Amino acid sequence: MRAHFIFIAVLAGLVLGGCVRAPPPLAPAPDPAGPYMLDSGDRLRVVVFGQEGLSNSYAVDPSGRITMPLIGAVPARGMTTFEVSQAIAGKLKDGYVREPHVAVEVEIFRPFFVLGEVTLPGQFPYVPNLTAEGAVAIAGGFSPRALRGPVEIHHQGNDGIIVASVPLNYPVRPGDTVVVAERWF
Repeated sequence: MRAHFIFIAVLAGLVLGGCVRAPPPLAPAPDPAGPYMLDSGDRLRVVVFGQEGLSNSYAVDPSGRITMPLIGAVPARGMTTFEVSQAIAGKLKDGYVREPHVAVEVEIFRPFFVLGEVTLPGQFPYVPNLTAEGAVAIAGGFSPRALRGPVEIHHQGNDGIIVASVPLNYPVRPGDTVVVAERWF
């Protein structure tokens, strides 16, 4: 008789266990160690050695370009700072500067976003070495209904938006969106 009750208890546990919401499967996560790709919202510091009139800060506009004197628009979206410096040098070499030496660095990174069950969802300025947990802290912390486990990160990749369920110590990159889910109980 006692074995019968144990069997029923185990069976009931299995049935009720199926009602628990399982975390979403991990999608291929963006490579946090890969080179930083520029996009709209980044502000670049461009230095053309010996040409103070061209050395300045330039914002990557919504079309993904920076606009400089003499050479006009230079593509930047999806490129590294080295690739942009090479593109600028190539345009300057075309009749403006004999041997241009150009350095490009990111002066201000584009913002990141935090949505979902946080106290203050919204857009925030990026700080280097930011993790998902730090992003939640910047957004005022978890709300009382927040799932305090893995979060979802939306990252713009070369093939579109990549969505991944990641642990709280996962690095956040500029332009990412961190989504904190609601817990059920």
